[in-house]
Amino acid sequence: MRPAEVHLIAAARPNFMKVAPAYHALRRQSWCRPVLVHTGQHYDEQMSAAFLRDLELPQPDIHLGVGSGSHAEQTAKVMVAYEKVCLERPPTWVIVVGDVNSTMACTLAAKKLCLPVAHLEAGLRSRDRTMPEEINGIVTDAISDLLWTPSPDGDANLLAEGVPAARIERIGNIMIDSYKLMRPRIEATRTRERFALAARGYAVVTLHRPANVDQPGTLKPLLHALATVASCLPLVFPMHPRTRSRIKEFGLEGILAATPTIHLCEPLGYVDFMGLVREAGMVLTDSGGVQEETTYLGIPCLTLRDTTERPVTVSEGSNRLIKLHELREAVAAAQAAGPRGRKPDLWDGRTAERLSASLRRHLEAARADRRAVAG
Repeated sequence: MRPAEVHLIAAARPNFMKVAPAYHALRRQSWCRPVLVHTGQHYDEQMSAAFLRDLELPQPDIHLGVGSGSHAEQTAKVMVAYEKVCLERPPTWVIVVGDVNSTMACTLAAKKLCLPVAHLEAGLRSRDRTMPEEINGIVTDAISDLLWTPSPDGDANLLAEGVPAARIERIGNIMIDSYKLMRPRIEATRTRERFALAARGYAVVTLHRPANVDQPGTLKPLLHALATVASCLPLVFPMHPRTRSRIKEFGLEGILAATPTIHLCEPLGYVDFMGLVREAGMVLTDSGGVQEETTYLGIPCLTLRDTTERPVTVSEGSNRLIKLHELREAVAAAQAAGPRGRKPDLWDGRTAERLSASLRRHLEAARADRRAVAG
């Protein structure tokens, strides 16, 4: 029997980290053929190429090349381009990950063609509908056939939204699989030595959320707060292109230039970045994925947001949501407390195995149904 063709949709850098373990697990199977589809939503070639290399992924089989645009433009471009792909050669299953625009767009395109869709990292909710990711996740989960959740809160959210329990499977956190996949290389790298910093003697900063960086009235005090923290604890700040662009646009470069203990660098590949995080004293972030990785590693994480779609990192892990005016005090408290928290259930590096087994069960069930109808 011809192997089932399974599309793995990647659009942004965190998607690649989630897709990589699934790709490698499915590639080892004889019953399916994984097809890597890159929508091009994150179109920075240097950043995308680095993640492909670090995660041992091949060049995408299909590249939609949609590039930038407003949320509506980007969603529309992905839908049009992906629909053409599905019409030319319909996949047996489509796997979407995360909550970016392409996740929702590919799900919509596939479901309008009656193709089955599985959502990896389903059920995560921040309750903040001003965030595009929240809308993307709600829409994707509402119409997907199979919902793979990373934690109990994901199950509860979906059930509360009326999703039948039969469509929900908790398989764990795929980001931990990515870390374990690259662990030997991560532990061998010494990214901190580029900045002449001692292990646990610095914090890593990642900022890119529009709510934090898109308005000068928000970004300026945030940079001043980082400068204050850096007077006591050196910071390493791999700067997202969006953040760098806004700092230049608002004329805020001087704040960082006047603070030599803020070490700026270009975005890092996965191995180098996780090598930096692994030896950090703490992380200051507005990212979702880093909240998970620091929880797994037991590293204090201060998240500069009012809400998180990963509450398990707060209830069980090392994460804390903070306001900007709390930053300096929170940093001091985290330094004093040191590592804390525990690993949530199924964050064990075997999520991709459970994904593969789940997909195979659903494929076999569908084939059995077709045979029963034909017979």
